[in-house]
Amino acid sequence: MLPPLRRRTTLVGLGTALLVGLTTTSPITTATAQETVFAPQLVSIDTPTREARQLVESLGLDTAGAGPGTTDVVLHTPADLDVLGAAGLGYDVRIPDLVARSVEINQQNAAYAAATDRSPLPSGRDAYRTLDDYDTDMAALALHHRDLVKTFTLPHRSLDGRLIQGIEIGRDVNGPDTGLPVFLMMGLHHAREWPSGEMTMEFAYDLVLNYGRDQRITDLVNRSRIVIVPVVNPDGFDRSITDGALLDGRVVDDGGTVSILGTPGAAYMRKNCRVADGVDTPDGTCRLATATTPGAFGVGVDLNRNYGAYWGGPGASDQFVNPTYRGATPFSEPESQNIRELMSGRQVTTMITNHTFSDLILRPGGVSPDQVAPSQGVPIGEAADEEAMAALGAAMAAQNGYTSQRAYELYDTTGSTDDWSYNTTGGFAFTWEIGTEFHPPFPEVVDEYLGAGEYAGKGNREAYLIALENAVDPQTHSVLTGRAPAGATLRLQKSVATPTWEGAIQDTLSTTMTVGANGRYTWHVNPSTRPVVMDRQVETLSGAPVQQQSWTGTTAPLQSTDQEFVVTQDADLLEVTLDWPTPDDFDLEVHRRGADGSLTPVGSSGNSIGEKERVLLQDVTAGTYVLRVVNFASVAPSWTLDAATYQAGTTTVPGLVENWTLTCERGGQVLQRVPVVIDRGQQLRVDLTACGRR
Repeated sequence: MLPPLRRRTTLVGLGTALLVGLTTTSPITTATAQETVFAPQLVSIDTPTREARQLVESLGLDTAGAGPGTTDVVLHTPADLDVLGAAGLGYDVRIPDLVARSVEINQQNAAYAAATDRSPLPSGRDAYRTLDDYDTDMAALALHHRDLVKTFTLPHRSLDGRLIQGIEIGRDVNGPDTGLPVFLMMGLHHAREWPSGEMTMEFAYDLVLNYGRDQRITDLVNRSRIVIVPVVNPDGFDRSITDGALLDGRVVDDGGTVSILGTPGAAYMRKNCRVADGVDTPDGTCRLATATTPGAFGVGVDLNRNYGAYWGGPGASDQFVNPTYRGATPFSEPESQNIRELMSGRQVTTMITNHTFSDLILRPGGVSPDQVAPSQGVPIGEAADEEAMAALGAAMAAQNGYTSQRAYELYDTTGSTDDWSYNTTGGFAFTWEIGTEFHPPFPEVVDEYLGAGEYAGKGNREAYLIALENAVDPQTHSVLTGRAPAGATLRLQKSVATPTWEGAIQDTLSTTMTVGANGRYTWHVNPSTRPVVMDRQVETLSGAPVQQQSWTGTTAPLQSTDQEFVVTQDADLLEVTLDWPTPDDFDLEVHRRGADGSLTPVGSSGNSIGEKERVLLQDVTAGTYVLRVVNFASVAPSWTLDAATYQAGTTTVPGLVENWTLTCERGGQVLQRVPVVIDRGQQLRVDLTACGRR
């Protein structure tokens, strides 16, 4: 465990809230007196260090978002509050009563809709869509723009038996695939994140309605295929939006009798509707299962921890009731399997998966580069395309004021959509965390999309267009050109081992295009070598320590001892280790002393019983550091403490070079097969005319 950190705010465990009914399906119940109940809360926890963030992840609380030095969680029950209190972390209450906040939002939404004939959004909508609304809107776009839009159904139904729909946008969209680059946007992996679907759907409307009117959009659509899946998790979203709409704020005062809205039910549901691993429960089971657990907290798999890359590692739980439960196996869920197959069958050069909230644009990697996955045995290192993805992230963030950063700078995450997409397919991938609430008042959705204040006229819309420009830019992917028989099918494929945290899974990428009537082809594809097996840059210690000091001492159980370490010059790394003779539990904190004598926590280590403690700080500035030894639960009071600063160097871990297999097929027969090695930004001519002579 981590030792207690400074607590700044004490929450009231049982607060007086709007009376909450006993069912999740009826909006009104009655009670004869005001009752005191626990109100679901959104709190912001102090997490100044990576170790503190990892502690929050380990608590099994419902992680909601994060910012610089903080992690937001939803407290569903008094037991959640007790867990947070026992951890000793400081926190602020952001929203003390999510039920009351939902009522307030619903009232604001109703007023906005009543006062608005047509919003400034491309679709003109003035309220959140339901699941049926999404399907209706996609069908309508395809119906009224037949040569530009087509609908498709993903191959796997949801656990509750729902079809999962998407649309494809492009010039002559019903014709054969001619090798254009693919841009993919998704929403609603997490059920309660309603704006993530709205942003995805509005961008589709924007492209379709402005095609032929706006030269920039027309050019981008002509040069690409855009794939839109606004609702990845239809079961969870339907439960969330339905229950959320029940919170209407109706209160009836009948001579002292107070009438109550419904409970929040699944309004703040995160995961899908998996009730039991490996069991395909009857359709409709989700509603019954989620009705028995606060916030549907104990049901489901976190789809954004169920993808294959590094599945089963840090930031994903193996406990079913945990909000970040990763599932029984990689891609165990039909919803994540749908996206896997969708992306494996197309050359997606840029992908955005929308989420809420925190005003962030996150890019791979999901895990700190010094982490070592047992499946690989070497540090994961920085993403191979860090420089290019950082530049794109910064360009997008300049349009909406978000913070662009590596995903691991928020907290370690494995099994995420963008890590699998980038590492397995090679296409650039980003996770967006939109806004400051799960589902804020609808006018805020309008502002997020179109921009407000200093970002008016830009916003997410402009950032998405920049991402689409990246998708069509040949410098950011690879291009195959050449000659082949008119009408022939070209296939690009490979079967690869994708590393999980402790093993590997098999992924097969297989995409096709049709050669045009002139016998020439241009195919926009991703590089042949996957980022996960490329050379990687790893920061390593360079030579002997610049400074070094050791201490020994004793500390009684439940007590702590401080030692000062004065760093005389800036260093790349500060390593502090704590050892003791018995297999029980000490903990370690590192603080920096300010000019006024105050202590600021900069690192901590609270491993499981028997595991020794280590803190590694990067880019350390000169000053006084306080090293705190905490005897959390050790019967032997003696310990040894070591501290050292180092300059660091960069080491390259050699990787592999992979090839695509390019085949030319006619009449279902493979007539020519060519191995292709191609890098990002490269154009390669491959002559397939022999295919026509066989």
